[in-house]
Amino acid sequence: MNPKPHSSLLASFRFAGAGLWDVLHTERNFRIHLGVTAAVIAMGLWLDVSRQEWAGLLLCIGFVLVAEIFNTGAELLVDLASPTYHPLAKRVKDLAAGAVLLAAMIAVIVGLLLLGPPLLLRLGLGH
Repeated sequence: MNPKPHSSLLASFRFAGAGLWDVLHTERNFRIHLGVTAAVIAMGLWLDVSRQEWAGLLLCIGFVLVAEIFNTGAELLVDLASPTYHPLAKRVKDLAAGAVLLAAMIAVIVGLLLLGPPLLLRLGLGH
């Protein structure tokens, strides 16, 4: 016997949209990541990167944004479960923040590998 779903597919999309709206309006770091995203997209357009390069850039951008959303969720859940300081609560928060940092560092490296050479050529500094 299958339990009746609690919401329709449309409602599921509304809930997901509410989550994106929430993170956009409450999380400064998410907005910073979006600002960097806009700069990377502008640079990619200016440098006329290939479809494969766009794929790499967009995967990295998505990876960082999703990591930031999971980090926010982990922080909120930890605060709910452990409103007072607990070393394990701190550890969970540090691990989630570390995941965002690692994703961002990987994205920067990929961005430099993909955008660096054409940027140097555009600026007349490469061969």
